[in-house]
Amino acid sequence: MSPMKENKKEEFLSTIDTHKKIIYKVVNSYCKNKEDRKDLEQEIIIQLWNSFDKYNAEYKYSTWMYRIALNVAISFYRKEKKWLVINDFYNQDSIYTIEDQNDNKTELDQNIKLLQEYINKLNELNKALMLLYLEEKTYDEIAEILGISKTNVATKISRLKLKLKKEFKKI
Repeated sequence: MSPMKENKKEEFLSTIDTHKKIIYKVVNSYCKNKEDRKDLEQEIIIQLWNSFDKYNAEYKYSTWMYRIALNVAISFYRKEKKWLVINDFYNQDSIYTIEDQNDNKTELDQNIKLLQEYINKLNELNKALMLLYLEEKTYDEIAEILGISKTNVATKISRLKLKLKKEFKKI
């Protein structure tokens, strides 16, 4: 292998290693079983490799990776017609950091479960939007990753919050 190709490979592997949680979160958000998660992870990594030469250095690697990972996940879901399932994020060092507060733990667990059920019902775009919002991405970052305007992001998040409030008031 030429030194140029070897450097590209090393840079790619380093980038994947640095940002592997992005892939992990997307895969676990879109797949229910282990085999599907492995398949989707491979698909994402292959697509990242195929797109690596096209990466625009004026953007963050994380933005580029989220965009590709979410697009691959949505295509994978559509192609395979799989049911979308949000896994137990707080058990996977993902979106939530939960303090061990014995008094409120049961209520907190129930609320997280309800949030996951709500997210499961969303379409692909809104599910991706919620994942990024819960990751505390800025509206600009979400817009860049999803390829929609910042105004559209703000509108969709506002609507999702209202729907979520209504869901929780029913309980």
